[in-house]
Formats: sequence, structure tokens, C-alpha cells
Amino acid sequence: MAEHSPLPLVVIAGRPNVGKSTLFNSIVGQRRSIVGDEPGITRDRIHGQADYRGRRFELVDTGGIIPDDADLIPSEILKQARFVFDRADNIILVMDGRAEITAADRELAQMLRELGRPVTLAVNKIDSAIRESLTSDFYALGIADLYPVSAEHKLGIDDMLDHVTATFPREAEEDEKPAKTRIKVAIIGRPNVGKSTLLNTLVGAERAIVSPVAGTTRDSVDEVVEHDDIEYVFVDTAGIRRKGKTHLMAEKLSVVMARRNIRMANVVVLVVDSSEGIVASDATVAGYAHEEGRALIIAVNKWDITAEKSQKAFIEKARDEFKFLDYAPILFLSAKTGSGVKRLFGTIRQVFEAASKRVTTGELNRFVDALETDPELKIRFITQASVRPPTFVLFTSRPKRIHFSFERYLINQIRKQFGFAGTPIVIRTRATDKREKAGKH
Repeated sequence: MAEHSPLPLVVIAGRPNVGKSTLFNSIVGQRRSIVGDEPGITRDRIHGQADYRGRRFELVDTGGIIPDDADLIPSEILKQARFVFDRADNIILVMDGRAEITAADRELAQMLRELGRPVTLAVNKIDSAIRESLTSDFYALGIADLYPVSAEHKLGIDDMLDHVTATFPREAEEDEKPAKTRIKVAIIGRPNVGKSTLLNTLVGAERAIVSPVAGTTRDSVDEVVEHDDIEYVFVDTAGIRRKGKTHLMAEKLSVVMARRNIRMANVVVLVVDSSEGIVASDATVAGYAHEEGRALIIAVNKWDITAEKSQKAFIEKARDEFKFLDYAPILFLSAKTGSGVKRLFGTIRQVFEAASKRVTTGELNRFVDALETDPELKIRFITQASVRPPTFVLFTSRPKRIHFSFERYLINQIRKQFGFAGTPIVIRTRATDKREKAGKH
């Protein structure tokens, strides 16, 4: 009888208190490690088995003992976990994205690279697109495969595991169908623009409470719809009001929940009421999604009853009001009659795929070499750091952040060359001669 081959081994490493145990629990799916605020609370190695999309693997949390001398941390971590490191199929090095990079971090990263095993850098505690600006400095550690994650909120972990398990065997029956693509969609907008009616039409059932009274929907309602072999998880986020005007606790909670659902979503559908036209608070609501870097679609609802009959004229007004959403497709529909609603499925899929797209470093650098740029601005290198939103790191000779006009030019050229319709694009810059904090737009 043939010997059963061992599972691939993934090892979590890192200095104490960076979130290794939390990441371990998020991946394994059960609370095995002891998680607490006290540094170094994990003393021994903890083993578990994980299954990611049919790929099973053994996961080890190496823990860490803190010696008195902080300089000894990397060597102690390496010493106590050397056995598992030497047979690891991938080592996930966890670092605290909110903390400064220390000499011990650099030493540990170098030690792990020298082992000759694949190393993935998980920059932890990054729970929003704004905080992703903190990740750029970590490229200085020399680990190309970098993923911003939030172990606590389970953000970014899927992208990281897609990479880590890419070469692992998939344990599936011959007739088993591959896992369906699952897209989480947040439906947002001012109160009473028709979000709940749209959700009802999309799922084909009267599940949400619909009322002509503004702000009837208070809680989020998730609905799963399968369309053309894609699973769409729709979240009706309830009416968002500007924080200064939310007096009732329930309405304040709806703002908090809406913003949370935007953060957790892959795609955001902004519903506007065409019969009222676009108002300032529509832009405020849209700003939440844009700030979080989410792929976005503008759904112009109630088109069947609006006095405006020219879609072209309405689009011009919308582009003027939503200058920062020039990448967002605009769809005209009537949630009440169902007209134009089915087109949403295909558009959601398109913008999701665009936001998830990766361009190789070779393609990007050949593209940049062909651009007309300021002779004084020498672009040394460009790479795509992450997806959702597509984020590019530009290494330049200039110690200061690149000019806004050039950044807009670069984003437009990236769209022209590679697509990325429906998703914001983030450009971060780093000077090659000085360590500079990156800029985000």
C-alpha cells in the first residue's frame, strides 16, 4: 500500500504581538491559539489543518519566546522553529502594519529569505484602504510577495491564500465542480432612493421591508443570488445620512453598518434617484466607497418616472457632480418595473474582474518605458502591489511625491493600456535614493 503523502506545510512566523495567533485562527477557522494583548503570549508551536478552496495543508503557528535582549529575537525565533522552517512549503512572515520597521524585523526577514523557502509577507492590521498606504515601506524588506491583511477582520486573507496555496494539490472528486466565484455587493445610497426595491427585484422575492417612508430599512439584509454560475451576495446597507444629521441612535448605527458593509464588499452599487436628480449627499455617500477603494457602479433608479429623457444629458450632469468617479459605469434602470436591472449582474462581474486584475511587473515596466514623462523624473521601477483596488508602487528618483497632474496622466494611461474599468486605481510612490512615506490618491 502506497504511503500517504504528507500535507503541504505552511508556517507562520514573526516577532511577538504582531497578530500571528489571530491569523492562525482566521485561516484554520477555529480558536486554537491563545490570543491576548500581552506580547509573547504564544509560547509553543501550535499545529492545525486548514482547507482553502479544496487545498488542504498543515498550518503551524511558531509562537515566540521573548529574550531579555531585543536584538536576539530573530535568532531565537529561528532557533526554536528551525525544524518546521526547513520543511515549509511556504513561510508567512507576519508584521504589524501600524508599527515602524525595526532592525529586528529586517534581520528576521533576511534570515527567512536565506533559508531558500518561499516567503510571503503578511502586513497585518490593515483594515481599510487608507491604511494600505502604510504597506509601501515594507517592500524595503526584499520580499516581493507582499499582502496587506487584517487577521482580526478577515480582510485580504483570501488573496494571500490564493498565492500561498497556488501549487498545492486540490483534493476534489473527479466530478466535483470548481468553486463558484462569489462577489459581495453593497447596495448604498441616500434613504428612499429605492435600494430595498432594487434588492427585491434582484432576488425576485419580497424579502426586505419596503415602505415609502424615508429610512424604513434599518438593518442589513444579505441575499445570495446565482446568475450565470456566479454567486452574488447582495447587502442592502440601509439609508445613509450624513453623520451631522443623524440624531437617532438607529440611524447612527445604519451609517456605521453601511460603512462596515462597504469595507467588507467587493463591489458597491450606488443608487441615485433620477426623479430628484443628483444632490450633494449622493456625492458624500459615494465618497465612502471611493475612500475604501471599492469597485463602483452608479445605478440611476426611477428612470421610468423622471422628467429627464436624455440619458446623455444625465450622464454629463453625473460626471460633473461625481468628478472623482470618472471610472464608474452608469446604468439606467427602474427597480420597481425591473427595466434594466438584469444588466447589473454583468456589470458587477466586469468591475469585480477589473478590480481583481493583476498586471505583471514586466508588462508594467515595458508600458512605463514607452510613456512620455518629465525628463527630471526618472522612473526606476513600477510594480502592482495589490488588487481591490489595483495598487501600483512607483519607484522614482524624486524625493517628493509626484505631481497630481502626472499621477492622473499615469492612471489614465494605465486604464487605456490595461482596462480597470469601474475600479479606482491607487498610485503610491517611493524615492529610490531616500526612504519616503508613500502618497495615496
